Amino acid sequence: MSSAYGERIKISIFGQSHAPAIGVVIDGLPAGETIDSDRLQAFLDRRRPGQGLHTTARKEGDVPRFLSGLVEGRTCGAPLCAVIENTDTRSRDYDNVLDVPRPGHADYTAWVKWRGHNDVRGGGHFSGRLTAPLCIAGGILLQLYERRGIAVGAHIAAIADVKDRPFPPVEITAETLQAVRERKPLAVMDEEAGQRMLAAIYDASAQGDSVGGVVECCVLGLPAGLGDPMFDGLENRIARAAFGIPAVKGIEFGAGFGAAALRGSENNDAFCIRNGQVATETNRHGGILGGISTGMPLLFRCAFKPTPSIIREQRSVRLSVMEETDLVIRGRHDPCVVTRAVPCVEAAAAIALADVLL
Repeated sequence: MSSAYGERIKISIFGQSHAPAIGVVIDGLPAGETIDSDRLQAFLDRRRPGQGLHTTARKEGDVPRFLSGLVEGRTCGAPLCAVIENTDTRSRDYDNVLDVPRPGHADYTAWVKWRGHNDVRGGGHFSGRLTAPLCIAGGILLQLYERRGIAVGAHIAAIADVKDRPFPPVEITAETLQAVRERKPLAVMDEEAGQRMLAAIYDASAQGDSVGGVVECCVLGLPAGLGDPMFDGLENRIARAAFGIPAVKGIEFGAGFGAAALRGSENNDAFCIRNGQVATETNRHGGILGGISTGMPLLFRCAFKPTPSIIREQRSVRLSVMEETDLVIRGRHDPCVVTRAVPCVEAAAAIALADVLL
């Protein structure tokens, strides 16, 4: 099933953007784990819409209701099911795209696959709205990891052509991740860069356009030896989960594509002994070698495309008559999805690691 992930810990996401509700089922969680609902809500609030001019105007509380799996705040061994009701939908905004697919969206491919029966309202099951249940699963797992000494955090590495300072690849600490998490309105290392990012978003929005960007994520505290070679490597697991976030178009680990321009002598990380443990002097490998963790900080970056729903007129086709036509998209959309994607990338990392950690 395409909307499910995992083997030992199985996560299945359901719903559509304008359906009565969206939700997630998590099967295989260890029993007896306390889930702090306030902390989970704070995590969900970081991706909640309607938080400023840089986000969509859609207003959703995104408060999860647990149907099973919890007894007095503790996991009980049964599959955990949580739902979020959709309360601020305006489905009529999508009447004009029922027969005219939006450029950059999955409208056309879904129409082909499901012979015109796909739900286009708000993007249906392809919508970024489905990252809310993704964050329920990720937020729960992050609480379990924290008790095991593992921290996950991310920041906005770039929006349009504005770049933030990167995470320090070796010296990064859990305190750094926490400080970035609390930064408002954007999760950045450099607040001045954050202001320039906002200006780039406002400029594109004023022209009826959108911008994309990059989110960098770090996992601290992973012991060496987790993962497998070939198809079950940590990169493979994380990439599969990360591409479950709508708008992700690329991923890189450590030096990533930049390593292609280096020589081996420049790219190789020399081994050393640090605090009685084998470590590396640098971290261009991003904490993974051969698909297996090295004990160094795990670092990866996700590239997000510009929001395809823009108000500028675009060219498309009318499917019922197979004729070219013009399209103006209505509705409420993020001028940049990156600002709300930071917790989504953290959640994807948490989900990807569940099978090797729990």
